Amino acid sequence: MGDWVAKTALFEQFARVGKALGSPTRLELVDLLAQGERTVEQLAGAAHLAVNTTSAHLQTLKRAHLVSTRRQGTRIYYTLAGDDVAGLYVQLRTVAQSHLADTEAARRAYLGLTGSAEDPAVEEVDRDELLQRVRDGQAVVLDVRPAEEYTHGHIPGAISIPIDKLPDRLAELPTDRNIVAYCRGGYCVFAYDAVRQLRARGYHATRLSQGILEWRLAGLPVTTSAA
Repeated sequence: MGDWVAKTALFEQFARVGKALGSPTRLELVDLLAQGERTVEQLAGAAHLAVNTTSAHLQTLKRAHLVSTRRQGTRIYYTLAGDDVAGLYVQLRTVAQSHLADTEAARRAYLGLTGSAEDPAVEEVDRDELLQRVRDGQAVVLDVRPAEEYTHGHIPGAISIPIDKLPDRLAELPTDRNIVAYCRGGYCVFAYDAVRQLRARGYHATRLSQGILEWRLAGLPVTTSAA
């Protein structure tokens, strides 16, 4: 017979992870940290939060050992404690998508999907198709995340043009090849917006079905360099 006190203590440890992730704000911080390490101030700016609020949420994640820190001078940088944390975050989203009907409606509303077959952002390619198109010289890969996220890791050969800079930098993109845009992950709106903008200006653009998070977790190569 098992020791019920010991069993309860074990399950309490499992629950610590669930409790730490039981906040939409903390999930957003995990989503941002999956792109690379950041300071409290950087995370607060990206998540549109007060610095003290961001710090409190990060401490909750740290107590559950889901994030780790390093100090550089007076700055403290936060990062996910491991790829398994990123993988858990992806699995959480997948379970919600599979079992909660409201998730799909929320996803479509956030990504601006109207259900119309004419929406250019609906068209997508998977990782294998992207790799084949790049090998054949038929596609250019476009990373539309913020520049600092690109520097932390991107698909090899990808051009960095943050989504807010795209209208002013269209001349950097070829008109004779397919442009495949990607961003943070499968639920990131930047790539959807990029495809809509590019198609409206006559470019042949499609979207990678997932993003750098799923790419990295699949064990595919990632390059670290300046934008």
